[in-house]
Amino acid sequence: MNSIERLKNISLREFALLGMSDMAYVKRVVVSDEVRYAIHGADGTQLAVVSNEDVAYATIRQNDLEPVSVH
Repeated sequence: MNSIERLKNISLREFALLGMSDMAYVKRVVVSDEVRYAIHGADGTQLAVVSNEDVAYATIRQNDLEPVSVH
C-alpha cells in the first residue's frame, strides 16, 4: 500500500495522533497571582511554565517543536 492509500485508510486514533510529536502549545496561566505561560505537549502534558510568551515560543522552537497558541 502506498503512502496516499495508507493515509486514506487510517483510523480515527491514528488521525488524532498525527503531528503529536511535533507540536507543543502555549497557554496563559496565573501562578501565585502572576501571569505565566505554560508549555504543554500535544497530548496535554504540562512540560514547563515560563515567565513570558516570547520565552515560551523560543523554548518550544529550541526543542524542534512547532508552537501553537491556545486562547
